[in-house]
Amino acid sequence: MRANSPEPRLLRWLDGLTEGVGRAVAWLIIIMMLVQFAIVVLRYVIGANSIVMQESVMYMHAAVFMLGAAWTLKHDGHVRVDIFYRKLSSRARAWIDLLGTLFLLVPVSLFIAIGSFHYVLTSWAIMERSPNAGIPAVYLLKSLILAMVALLLLQAVAQLIRQTLIIRGALPNPTHEHEEVV
Repeated sequence: MRANSPEPRLLRWLDGLTEGVGRAVAWLIIIMMLVQFAIVVLRYVIGANSIVMQESVMYMHAAVFMLGAAWTLKHDGHVRVDIFYRKLSSRARAWIDLLGTLFLLVPVSLFIAIGSFHYVLTSWAIMERSPNAGIPAVYLLKSLILAMVALLLLQAVAQLIRQTLIIRGALPNPTHEHEEVV
């Protein structure tokens, strides 16, 4: 972390957490690909089948999407129809991002948390298992929902801090790698 950065320590810490989780989860893509390759080889070359291996691909796929959502948000990688957004000033874009975080991201994340809390808790209470003699930890898979919400809310705090600093002129609005500089 940069000691002389214009970003507050909390913002750097939140971004660092999101970046660390995102980079760690990205390795699951390679592992998932290797396991999927092994499943195909086992099935078509040896004639064997492994439910545990098939379910592990599903678990890793869920982890990549659920735990990678905050990283995608941090890097502004979500799908956006930005017909007007791209042409706005840094302050105007910061206002849109701030309002979107406050009135869309945070409420939807809280709705998901409230709506899924009992669902996850019930799964833990019965130590839910796979019905197919697969991975005996469905409750861990369902817990990814709440982990996703927690990571999104932490990144929402970072977004709010960053956009407030941009609006105040204390921080430049970064150009993301997918934007064209005109």
